[in-house]
Amino acid sequence: MKHHHDSESLSAMPRTLATDRFLAGALAPWQRFSAPWCAAILLHLTLGLTIGGFAPAAAPAAEPDASSAAAAFAEFARDDSPRIRATLDVSDREYRQIEPTLWHLSRRHADALAGLSPKQRLDTLVALAGFIERQRDKHADDVVLADGRRVIGLLDPDRGLEPKEVTAIAGAYGAEATVWKQGAGGPTGPDTKAATAEGFLEMVHDAARSGEPTTIVVLGHGLPTEIQSYSIPCDRLAAALLGGAATRDPVAGEGGPRIDLGHLVLVCDDCFSADFLENLGAAIEQGAARRGCRIAALPACIAGTNRDRYGIADFGEKFVPHFWKTCIELYYIRKPLPESVLLADLFEAVDNMMYGYGRTPVVEDGKVTGYRLVNADLVQDPVVFVSLDDDDLAELRTILGLPADAPLPRLFDLG
Repeated sequence: MKHHHDSESLSAMPRTLATDRFLAGALAPWQRFSAPWCAAILLHLTLGLTIGGFAPAAAPAAEPDASSAAAAFAEFARDDSPRIRATLDVSDREYRQIEPTLWHLSRRHADALAGLSPKQRLDTLVALAGFIERQRDKHADDVVLADGRRVIGLLDPDRGLEPKEVTAIAGAYGAEATVWKQGAGGPTGPDTKAATAEGFLEMVHDAARSGEPTTIVVLGHGLPTEIQSYSIPCDRLAAALLGGAATRDPVAGEGGPRIDLGHLVLVCDDCFSADFLENLGAAIEQGAARRGCRIAALPACIAGTNRDRYGIADFGEKFVPHFWKTCIELYYIRKPLPESVLLADLFEAVDNMMYGYGRTPVVEDGKVTGYRLVNADLVQDPVVFVSLDDDDLAELRTILGLPADAPLPRLFDLG
């Protein structure tokens, strides 16, 4: 799959001096770092600090076991991936990008796969890979930043980015940005976290109600069920989205009126952001059911970190979440800029550029032929989620051999 933004050339370029100046001095006093896989620039639990929170150096027992998950994924990559890859007409890089999605699907639907013969299991996994590819093609040109699109930001109050790091990249594409941050001053910088959270949620409610294309960016500390920086549970954010959208004329449909949130994009770069967004999608669907409604479309959702993953940051006086830093590098610093930033840019170029975190390239005859895992704790691998429609859900049930009424989440991981 190749789109009009040349992700190969973008992601292959070295970090520029302009990026370092932008990150180190132009907008915030961040320290300068270069190679993306350099462990020396990474902030993690060994220093007792993560984007998800100021954690103690010794991880609590309830925290996810990254080594166990990495071992399970390595087993899938060893036993299943070579046979799946051999049947697909995709590049090695693209398979690398969808491989974690296939693994998560195989775990989520382990019961459906358990009773299959080895050939049937392989055929099902290949069919799932084809489904992922079709969804990537279908949503490749969905817009994230563009002229006329609104942007709403929520930034961590303590060590997060400054509003200019969001307004600058939004403004470069003609998007009008309003950024909330406690203590920043003005109407969107109240003195308390509670007032900041309330103002942000009111604006999200209004964006859901308006139907106008809007991108919501959240950067800071996160938990699987909460925007930790402002103590906003996913249920509360879901209620703001549903409350706004429900005031518009609902879309008529079988099974009751439908709520459409498809004009929204939600970007979260914090710890456990993929977990948070999956929980948010479930909360929206459950909230709609309590209202006697169904979902026509969920927002597209972009997670800076994969499931069960801490966010990692370069750090100086400010921490710089890796996902948003990569977006700044590719779609603000480097020139010429594209006319717009699309979902394909995120699940292709940004994902590819971030693959070096926690891994080191294997070079043969002067070419990168693969990557070797160095530290599973440092791997982030961002995730792009899109909303499946009813036909998509029916196709997915057929692939998995599930009953026609089997519940499936509408929010789907593209890799």
